[in-house]
Amino acid sequence: MNVPEGAPVRVLIVDDHAVVRRGIRAYLEVLDDMEVVAEAEDGEEALNILQKMAVHQELPDVVLLDLLMPKMDGVVATARITSRYPEVRVVILTSFGEMERVHAALANGAAGYLLKSAGPTEVAAAIQAAARDEMFLDPAVARRLTREMISPTGVGALTERERAVLILVANGRTNRQIAEELVISERTARTHVSNVLRKLRLTSRTQAALVAIREGLVPPPADET
Repeated sequence: MNVPEGAPVRVLIVDDHAVVRRGIRAYLEVLDDMEVVAEAEDGEEALNILQKMAVHQELPDVVLLDLLMPKMDGVVATARITSRYPEVRVVILTSFGEMERVHAALANGAAGYLLKSAGPTEVAAAIQAAARDEMFLDPAVARRLTREMISPTGVGALTERERAVLILVANGRTNRQIAEELVISERTARTHVSNVLRKLRLTSRTQAALVAIREGLVPPPADET
């Protein structure tokens, strides 16, 4: 997904608390590079909205999605959104008490996650990162997840080129950027990424980034002060 240069990032906010939706919307709407195109109170409503938008080719760039919601929670909603609309990126709103669901959401294709306690600047940064096909890892959640993750196979199973690809993935590079940096075709880069995920028995680039952090291949994200 590439947002046209100069165009605002189109955002769908999904949260069952109206006050949360309105608060996020109020902040994002004062930013020139953000446009809130709709709100939904649960995953089911979000999918209905996306279906209508798709008909008119007006899909949002990013869905900001709460994990705990009635009718359809964020884990199921993430899976369905990323499956039906692969060009749409999902950023998860989470809390420390939802780590199991975070794992599931990442496995279902979420592009990033941030805590509900995050400030407006962090929310905007997460949305912008997702719009650029990059990952956004809340530092506190990333540290918690790297401690909890258990990879059945280690990075020792990777070739030297695959380790290089893993590091680039962990640094948020897209397949195209990986191809440019390693002077290979984008198709070959995509194959390397698939092989890395398969060998590590992972299902998402974000999980791969967490493994790279845990193994010391890249530094963990630093808390902003």
